[in-house]
Amino acid sequence: MTSISTTQPATDAKSNFMPMVIIGVLFFIFGFVTWLNGSLIPFLKIICELNEFQALLVTFAFYIAYTVMAFPMSLLLDKTGYKNGMALGLAVMVVGALLFIPAAKTGHYFVFLTALFVLGSGLTILQTASNPYVVKIGPESSAAMRISIMGLINKAAGVLAPMLFTALVLSGMGDYSETHIASLDAASRAAKIDELSNALIVPYIGMAIALSLLVAFVKFSNLPELELEDDAEDDSAHNIMSFPHTVLGAVAIFFYVGIEVIAGDTIGLYGQALNVENFASLTSYTMVFMVIGYVIGATCIPRYISQQQALLGSAIAGMLCLVGVLTASVESHAISSVLWGWSGIATIPDSVTFVAMLGLAHALVWPAVWPLALNGLGKYTAQGSALMIMGIAGGAILPLAFGQIAHVTEETSLGYLVGFICYGYLLYYGLIGHKKRSW
Repeated sequence: MTSISTTQPATDAKSNFMPMVIIGVLFFIFGFVTWLNGSLIPFLKIICELNEFQALLVTFAFYIAYTVMAFPMSLLLDKTGYKNGMALGLAVMVVGALLFIPAAKTGHYFVFLTALFVLGSGLTILQTASNPYVVKIGPESSAAMRISIMGLINKAAGVLAPMLFTALVLSGMGDYSETHIASLDAASRAAKIDELSNALIVPYIGMAIALSLLVAFVKFSNLPELELEDDAEDDSAHNIMSFPHTVLGAVAIFFYVGIEVIAGDTIGLYGQALNVENFASLTSYTMVFMVIGYVIGATCIPRYISQQQALLGSAIAGMLCLVGVLTASVESHAISSVLWGWSGIATIPDSVTFVAMLGLAHALVWPAVWPLALNGLGKYTAQGSALMIMGIAGGAILPLAFGQIAHVTEETSLGYLVGFICYGYLLYYGLIGHKKRSW
C-alpha cells in the first residue's frame, strides 16, 4: 500500500495531486450534506409545527454525532486505515439518507432527527480521516492554504445545496409559508404538509445513490495511507490531553462551528421571521461570502498573512458583523443593493445581510486553527484530529442557545448575541492559546 510520509519537509506536488482531488470530492460531500440543514430547518419547522428552539434540534442531532462518535471513529481508523475508514463513513451516510424515506412517510420529527444523527456519524468518520490528510500532505506552513482550497469546494457545495433543495423540493408547491398554511382548514393543512413531506423522498434517494457510487470510488482509488508514527513534539506525552494547544484548539473549533452553523442555518429562520420571500435559500448567501473568504485564504496564506493573523482578523471582523446584525435596519435593502443588487440576485434586509457576511468574517478560522492545533502531534495526530472533530459539537449546542434566546425574547436577532462569546474565544486562541505547550 502506498503511503504519505510526514517526516519529510515537503512532498512531491505531482504525486499528491490525485489524493487532493479525492479529498476534494469528499469535502464537496461534507458541504452539500451539512449545509442542506439550513434549508431543512425552516422546512421541518412547517412540517412538524415547531418553534425556533425545537427546529434547531436539527443542528443538535446532526452535530452531536461528532461528539458521540469522534473517538470511537478514531479507534476504528487505527484498525481499518484512513482509506477504508472513509469508504465506511460514506456507507453509513447512505443509511442516513435512506432513513429520510420513512421519516418523510411518517412525518415524525424523531425519525428525521435519527436520520440526521446517522448522516452526522458517517461524516464524523470522513472528517476525522480527511482533515489530517490535508494538513500532512505538504508543508505545515502552507496547510491553511490547502485547507482553504478544500473550504472553497466545501462552501461551493453549500451554495448549491439550498438552491437545489428549493428547486427540487419546493418547485410547484405554491405558497408554502407558515402564514398561508396556518390559514388553511384542517384537511387542507394536513394535505399540504403531506405534500411537503413527501417531496423529500426523491432527493434523498438520489443522495443515497450518489454516496453509494462514492463508496466504490474511494475503496478502489489509489488514495495513500498516512504514516504518523514517530514525529511527536513531546516524547513524554501519554495522551492527547498532554498538548494544551490542541485541547484549546478543539475549544476554538467548538466556538467556531457554533457561530458558523448559527450564521448558515439560522439565517433562514431570521428571514422567515422578517417575512423575507426567499427565506428557504438564504443559506446560499452566507455560503457565497464564505467562498469569498476561502479565496482570500487560498491566495493570501502564507504569502501575505500568517495563519495566526488570519485567525485574529476573523475574530475582529466577526464581532463587527454582529454589531451590524443588532443595529442595522430590518427594512432597508441598501447594503445588498450596493453589493449585488445590480446583478439581478434578490436583495435582503441590511440586518440579514450582516448575518450573511458573518460567513466572510469567519471563513479563515477553520483553515487557521487546524494546522496550529495539530502542530507537533506526530503519532497522536489521529487522537488530535478526533478531539478537534469533537469540537464540532459547538454546532449542536450553540444554535440551541440561539434558539432559546430567540424563543424567550421573541426577537430572533437577539440570538446572535451568542456570537460575541464565540469570537471572543477565537481572539484569545489567536493571541495566546495556540502558543501553549504546557499546562
